[in-house]
Amino acid sequence: MPELPEVEAVARALRPLVKGQRIRCLHVFHAVALKPQMPAETARIVEDRYVRNVFREGKYLFLGLDRGLLEMHFRFDGQLIWFSNAIELLARANAEEGGVHVDVALEFGKGVLGFADPRHFGRVHAWESEQACPPLKKLGMDALAEGFSAKELHARLARSKRPLKEFLLDQTRIAGIGNIYSNEALWHARLNPWRRADSLDRKKSAQLHKAIVYVLRRALECCERPAPDFRDPKWWFQGLEEILRAYQRAGSPCGRCGRPIVRAEQGGRSTYYCKRCQK
Repeated sequence: MPELPEVEAVARALRPLVKGQRIRCLHVFHAVALKPQMPAETARIVEDRYVRNVFREGKYLFLGLDRGLLEMHFRFDGQLIWFSNAIELLARANAEEGGVHVDVALEFGKGVLGFADPRHFGRVHAWESEQACPPLKKLGMDALAEGFSAKELHARLARSKRPLKEFLLDQTRIAGIGNIYSNEALWHARLNPWRRADSLDRKKSAQLHKAIVYVLRRALECCERPAPDFRDPKWWFQGLEEILRAYQRAGSPCGRCGRPIVRAEQGGRSTYYCKRCQK
């Protein structure tokens, strides 16, 4: 699932393509991507509107319009595909030969942006304003926001009795961290995923804060080299596995002590950690 670094890289690559452009038409191939909204409602909000900005909050991507807002959430496999024009879109979208899966597409004066998720978990929603957008109301502080300091993290940890891993996955507390980077941040901070959030003193909270910021920024650097190529339907982020120290490394030696990384179930998700290093 794309997390903060991946979505931020997508936002930065998409911004110069669509900023300032008018949405001429909304093409809907699989209406499930818009649920619970109806296609007509989404079209009413976005068509004939100009894209004023492209930004990210947590794991959500937003197109800020001159009136209204378009929200995208990629879930597990969602991605963006760029077509040169509507003719190419209609010729290739979901075609049996030489086609690509497309759920929804935004036709601009120059180019077409397609949203695709073959498993149909990803969603595209339109809102009359930022104030009307539910995710923006519910999301906690973004993990790369200026206000996300060690002091702020400690205050939020102190108010929770949940295990650290579950705390980091809670988007209403800290937004943008998913299963991959929660595992990585806890490994770097040498903290046990099952340790209670409110058990961390200021020093340990500062260690975790430093680890979170480091892991996310390092991953973002990786996600931008190379930058997302929306014109290639097979494009995906390359090289991320080279910077991972815990996630999906069960059985591999810990980079600090050499003891094998362990995989365990936690809250319905896979947790990877070192039993010796992470206390």
